[in-house]
Amino acid sequence: MRTVATWQVANDPLRVDPKLITEFPTKLRAAQRVFDRTGGLHAAGLFDGRGNLLCLREDVGRHNAVDKVVGWATRGGRLPLTGTVLQVSGRASFELVQKAVMAGIPVLTAVSAPSSLAADLAEEMGVTLVGFLRGTSMNVYTGGHRLGLTAAAR
Repeated sequence: MRTVATWQVANDPLRVDPKLITEFPTKLRAAQRVFDRTGGLHAAGLFDGRGNLLCLREDVGRHNAVDKVVGWATRGGRLPLTGTVLQVSGRASFELVQKAVMAGIPVLTAVSAPSSLAADLAEEMGVTLVGFLRGTSMNVYTGGHRLGLTAAAR
């Protein structure tokens, strides 16, 4: 399960306002053109620290949607993706945490639950992991310092 990453996301200085993060699922959904026609696709979106959507990709599988975002970045010579947030439309599995780490993405947010293995890996690798991001609420599992949260607030 463990891999050696080229970039150390734990050292990424990104700080994001939690209120900004609560907008990501809505922004992601608004940009999903194929979902509007089919109603059955996952999406992955890459945002910068100011909340701008840099890339959105859709696929029937959330892992494939993330692969498409990373592929876009690779083809464009954009790696590592420092200072970015990866928003996914489903659950956050440990594989998605791995993909974020390998691409140099310091923050992964999901509208649904992360697996316990995802949370463990995120903690170990220094990734900020947010789940159940719905409306104005979220669960912060790891890396709350990037959201300006203290240990007592988590």
